[in-house]
Amino acid sequence: MYRWETVQAVTAQRVFGIVRTTGPDEAVAAVETLLEAGLRAVEVALTTPRSLTALARLTETHPEALLGAGTVIDGAAARAAVEAGARFLVSPSLHPEVIRTGHRYGVPVFPGVATPTEMVRALEEGADALKLFPASAFSPAWLRDVRAALPQAPLLPTGGVTTGNAPEWIAAGAVACGMGSALSAGGARSAGERVSTLLRRLAGAG
Repeated sequence: MYRWETVQAVTAQRVFGIVRTTGPDEAVAAVETLLEAGLRAVEVALTTPRSLTALARLTETHPEALLGAGTVIDGAAARAAVEAGARFLVSPSLHPEVIRTGHRYGVPVFPGVATPTEMVRALEEGADALKLFPASAFSPAWLRDVRAALPQAPLLPTGGVTTGNAPEWIAAGAVACGMGSALSAGGARSAGERVSTLLRRLAGAG
């Protein structure tokens, strides 16, 4: 799969899951909960202890899933994540080395940005999409204003996005939203109902 195809697949549902847990077993369980709920793309944050072990296990048991690595902040971590099976890389900040490493292996990279200047620089560095982080510091109206000046910026609000305001971010021009416990909390049944409802709302938001 080419990078642009992966980006399209990750953002097709307009939301992707984020898992950050206390260990690999918990990470695997959380990712599987989101996949069973209907999500196709989920990232495992590298701040999770032994996160690469979890990612490798998930890659073997769920080869059809779009599994990514989050909180990737240097080239070594980027390569290790790709070797563990990550199909996309996400950072909370902008690291050209991560972009170069991901692209070297055909993997798209979504660096974190918080200003129009950072957005332009990230695009110049070759970013495939831009993680607006933390989204809780901004608003859909702010994003709409920024996109009026930078319509070419594919933005992914993450950090503080809820099932209630995610459709507003999409309506304002976001490509997709990253969401963690707001999706997975409450067990598999609750997550399934929450994800199904959210996907229906997002489908009509853009």
